Amino acid sequence: MVESMENVREPKTLQDAITYFADPDNCLNYLVSKRWANGVECPICGSMDVLFLANQRRWKCRSNHPRRQFSVKVGTIFEDSPLGLDKWLTAMWQIVNCKNGISSYEVHRAIGITQKSAWFMDHRIRFALGMSVGDKMSGHVEADETFIGGKARNMHKDKRAEKITGTGGKDKAMVLGILERGKDGKPSRVRTKVVESRKKKALQAEVREHVQAGSAIYTDALKSYEGMDEFRHEVVDHAVEYVKGTCHTNGCENFWSLLKRSLHGTYVSVEPFHLFRYLDEQSYRFNNRRMNDAERFDMAVRQVVGKRLTWDVLTGKDAETRASIN
Repeated sequence: MVESMENVREPKTLQDAITYFADPDNCLNYLVSKRWANGVECPICGSMDVLFLANQRRWKCRSNHPRRQFSVKVGTIFEDSPLGLDKWLTAMWQIVNCKNGISSYEVHRAIGITQKSAWFMDHRIRFALGMSVGDKMSGHVEADETFIGGKARNMHKDKRAEKITGTGGKDKAMVLGILERGKDGKPSRVRTKVVESRKKKALQAEVREHVQAGSAIYTDALKSYEGMDEFRHEVVDHAVEYVKGTCHTNGCENFWSLLKRSLHGTYVSVEPFHLFRYLDEQSYRFNNRRMNDAERFDMAVRQVVGKRLTWDVLTGKDAETRASIN
């Protein structure tokens, strides 16, 4: 039964969330309050003239059009999932609040679903956490890059021969991080992007897309950053020093430390094809680190609408199908 928003409670802890969302009515009421603050709307036509079918726990639009019946899952990351909202919301609470992330094996054991289902669920939740580009960064901004990949010393010699074909960052994924230092009482925030190379064209294009001209930007001595004349560009040479007055990239280094701790310690092995989703997850937690668990969860739930990630798209089969047709 759908209640008024005044009766919807906000869980404060993981234990509270598990207990609260164990009731299907609480799950339904909670999602309705986040998705339709002004009343339930038909996701097809936008009409608010809808009838709640209590026995089916869904609504029926009174307008005449296809797919008149809909549930609260329609048009969200939960759409077409046979898993109950109690499992979805519990898993989401853990993902947005566990500092080092939570693996699909942990989710599978914790809520009693298969590891394959947990892996699919995790990626759909990460998709919801992906932040929109938003306003350009300004003020004091750091830019730095890092390599993501397995360590050769941890690999079996056969796997090492297969994966490692060069030195340094060769055969690893490269990630660019752009961090706006805290200002006006707000904490620093970061944006990340998997880039093809460390060449000037690739790195500077991303910096110009995300940073406002005239901002002070701090980088290391990599030659690819040279020539960004529209910024107040300062360089710190890490072969000599790590801090030169206000010029340093320690904010980015801190984020890389958190990211790699989660990748190496929790997820262990991440395919480059999916890396950007793990970046979105860690960026979400970092940018909202001053929120409490309940606030981070509330914000994440509000972002599930209008996002859909199917199994074929996630695993690349959708692209394969289109390629075979063409």
